[in-house]
Amino acid sequence: MTVSDKDLALAAANGDRQAFAALLDRIYDPMFRLAFRLTGSKAEAEDLVQDICAALPAKLCRFRGEAKVMTWLYRIVMNAARDRFRRRASHAKAAEGWGDWEIARRAVEEEQAERADWLRLAMNALTPPELRETLVLILDGLSHAEVAKILGVSEGTISWRISEAKKKLKAMKEAEA
Repeated sequence: MTVSDKDLALAAANGDRQAFAALLDRIYDPMFRLAFRLTGSKAEAEDLVQDICAALPAKLCRFRGEAKVMTWLYRIVMNAARDRFRRRASHAKAAEGWGDWEIARRAVEEEQAERADWLRLAMNALTPPELRETLVLILDGLSHAEVAKILGVSEGTISWRISEAKKKLKAMKEAEA
């Protein structure tokens, strides 16, 4: 005598492992075929049915036996496929704009690199060398007082050198434009 899908589902819902295994043997292929038709991809259908099978013991507890088991399972497959498509669409929408963001980020990086290259070249051309040395120390984060001690000059001289270096760098930039 053959046990019905409904009896297997109800027994599986009550914890009967053999009934669950027998039910899976019967329902896996039809669920896979539906999932394949819905997704259009063998790998996607396999993933979908695998996820459903993993969740099936908990879902069987809610099976009331009012509908045929396959009708009930088809509804689960349909809902799971819809959820997957919605998640994919949400992820795609969330990812939209990241390409633009990355392009903008790279443009900013390139601009900063160009500025740093220009400053390095301009500082190498800065004369007299004392202006370059003073500016290098200041750009390294030292205070006017610390730079003055290192170079053996007054803080006022450091301030003057920075002002002169700025004027010369500005003139170099304007000459390029």
